[in-house]
Amino acid sequence: MSSSDAPRRPVTVIGLGRMGCAIATALLAAGHPTTVWNRSADKAAPLVERGAVAARSASEAVTASPLIIVTLAGYDAVRAVLGTSAADLAGRSVVNLTTGTPEDARAMGAWAAEHGAKYVDGAMMALPETVATADAFFLYSGSREVVENERPLLDVLAATHYLGEDTGVAEVYDLGLLGAGYATLAGFLHAVALVDTAGVRPEEFLPPVSRWLQGMIAYLPDLAREIEAGDYTAPASPVGMNRAGVAALVRVSLAAGIDPGVHVPLWNLLAQREADGHREDSFSSVFEVLKRRH
Repeated sequence: MSSSDAPRRPVTVIGLGRMGCAIATALLAAGHPTTVWNRSADKAAPLVERGAVAARSASEAVTASPLIIVTLAGYDAVRAVLGTSAADLAGRSVVNLTTGTPEDARAMGAWAAEHGAKYVDGAMMALPETVATADAFFLYSGSREVVENERPLLDVLAATHYLGEDTGVAEVYDLGLLGAGYATLAGFLHAVALVDTAGVRPEEFLPPVSRWLQGMIAYLPDLAREIEAGDYTAPASPVGMNRAGVAALVRVSLAAGIDPGVHVPLWNLLAQREADGHREDSFSSVFEVLKRRH
């Protein structure tokens, strides 16, 4: 029997928000027998039309499949829902894609282990419309066995990236990626507000800012190498130059009546690094100030 002819593994999806529905839809399209459950039962109806089985209770959903994928609003909700049939979790695998903190993930992993379940925590780096496309990737940490055994199924949803057995690592990655993304988006919105004072439309500004940000992305490997080496003495972009640049950005913003708040924290970090005697060090050396505050 070829892999394409192999029976598709049954799976349960608990939580049918936008991401949960997208995940269940992708699994059904790939031929996996899929059981679904949501507190608001009406959300299951479109999936049932596609071939899903709607469980009548969370307990029935848990016992329907050896693999349970959870996408709920928080870890307390996950524990409450799975707790309705905690005795039935033994021998099953739980992949929890709920957003939370590393501590949430580790506590949930410990709780699952107490009930005999293999546990994986995940972070979905995707939008609902990008699930099951090349634009999505999911991060996983926890049980290596589950990720290896279920990789064909997980790869249906998005590219699988396994980060190790520390259950909290996927959430650390998730928050780090969100932080980098939010900082970029906030910077873009501030920039659009600034150029608006000169009558520049956002779409008119988009080509140069996109090109500039591509250059920033190309600079990231240099920053990473300097941080790993702990050597900031051959900078392409020194602290003092950047502090002056950010200071000018703050002054111009204030003069134009634009809130400079998204840039003030960076100015403070650069000023601290300069005050510590590292004016000529690389911009990447701000990492040392951040780490000191950790």
